[in-house]
Amino acid sequence: MTPPPPRTPLWQSIAQALHDDISKGRYAPGDRLPTEAELSARFGVNRHTVRRGLADLAQAGLTHARRGAGVFVAQRPTDYPLGRRVRFHQSLRAAGRLPARRVLATETRAADRREAEALALAPGTSVHCVDGESLADGQAIALFRSIFPAARFPELPASLARQGSVTTALAEAGVADYTRAWTRITARPANATQAAQLRLREGDPLLRTTSVNADAQGRAVEFGRAWFAADRVTLTLAEDDSAPPSGENTAG
Repeated sequence: MTPPPPRTPLWQSIAQALHDDISKGRYAPGDRLPTEAELSARFGVNRHTVRRGLADLAQAGLTHARRGAGVFVAQRPTDYPLGRRVRFHQSLRAAGRLPARRVLATETRAADRREAEALALAPGTSVHCVDGESLADGQAIALFRSIFPAARFPELPASLARQGSVTTALAEAGVADYTRAWTRITARPANATQAAQLRLREGDPLLRTTSVNADAQGRAVEFGRAWFAADRVTLTLAEDDSAPPSGENTAG
């Protein structure tokens, strides 16, 4: 007698069915898949079997889990150019994404040594510190911290909270144009706080940018840092990007 063909493992069959759902557009990039309980009911199996099927999709790069939120179809990484006049909202719209920035905290305090040096201020000078997150299509792709000289821009925190755009807030403060003076890019593992905010696992890779923006007269108007989820963006350097000043290397 001819032996029966080997049976496909249930977890593999589940992974293939979900793969088909994704490839046929039933779940688009960024969509959340049904919960383990819902998938268990759909396929008539226990959660352990579902979990193994989901793990197979994640290993293939088709999905990723966000702690406390569920399993999501992997997004195509957002192209984010770093050029002299790159603007966050403009860049994401050009990539076909819906941009948004959310201010999480604002504080006026004394500048630390590095902030004062970057903004050409005396140590201890008052600065505005703005922490927030950058989103593409509703998904957080980066955390940011922007430092502005408080004496020059006394109303900037309120303007930024209202407008949600650094470009618009600076324009209201009299800075019609600004350019990126220099940018430094390093790689860092996400700490526990960053991982929670970006829905990553602690230790997942981040791309950290450190930069200074200057007005038309060459005066620094913003010292910024951003931490990008490495699997959600592709940073590209425009040909006109300026090099960091002496002492600011790109090796980290």
